Amino acid sequence: MIQAVIFDFDGTILDTESVWYESYRDALQDHDVELPLAVFAEGIGTYDDGMFRYMRERLGTEEKYQAVKTAAHALHQSKTSALRPREGVVAYLEEAKRLGLRIGLATSSPLSWIEPFLDVHGLRGYFETLCTSDDVEKVKPDPALYRLAAERLKVEPRRAVAFEDSANGARSAVAAGVRCVVVPNPMTEALRFERYDFRLASFEELPLGELLARFE
Repeated sequence: MIQAVIFDFDGTILDTESVWYESYRDALQDHDVELPLAVFAEGIGTYDDGMFRYMRERLGTEEKYQAVKTAAHALHQSKTSALRPREGVVAYLEEAKRLGLRIGLATSSPLSWIEPFLDVHGLRGYFETLCTSDDVEKVKPDPALYRLAAERLKVEPRRAVAFEDSANGARSAVAAGVRCVVVPNPMTEALRFERYDFRLASFEELPLGELLARFE
C-alpha cells in the first residue's frame, strides 16, 4: 500500500527549467553563441557544469562568461514572476492530503532557492519535509535524497511514489527503491528515461487516486 508521495521541485512542481533555458539561450545569442537544448538538458535534475564549460569554450573570455551569467540571471528573475505551478500539481497535493498520505519534497536545489517559490505560491504547508542539496553529500542521480525523504516520512521506500520530470531524478528514485512516475516538461520530454513505473503527459492526465490504485 502506498503511504507517501515525494515530489521533485524544479521542472515538476514549477517549470523553472524552461525559464532557465530561455534565459541562458537569449543571453548567449547576444554574443552569437547558440545553446543546444541537449547541452542544457544534460544537467537537469542534478548539478552538472557541462553547460558552463560549453559557454566558457565558446565565449572565449571570463569577462564575457560572467556577463552572460549576469544577464541570464536578470532575465530569469523577470520571467519567474509569471510562473505558476504546473497544471494539476495543486490538485495532486490536495488529493494526497485528503487521502492521508505523507508528502515530501526531494530536490537537488538548495533550500534558499525553493523556499521563496513555495511561500509565494502557498505550497509550503503541504510538505512534511523538504530534502534539499543542503542535506546530502551527493544530489541526484544519487539515491541519497529519496532515501532521506522516505526516512523522514517514516515509510519504507517501496511504500512511496516519486514524481519526477528528469532522467536524473528518475534514476535517483528508482535507485532508492521508490516507485517513480515521470511527468516530463518541454525541456525533458525528449530525454531517455531508463527506468520508471508510469509516465504521464501531465498531472491532469490521471487523478492521483486512480494512479495510485495501479500500484496496489
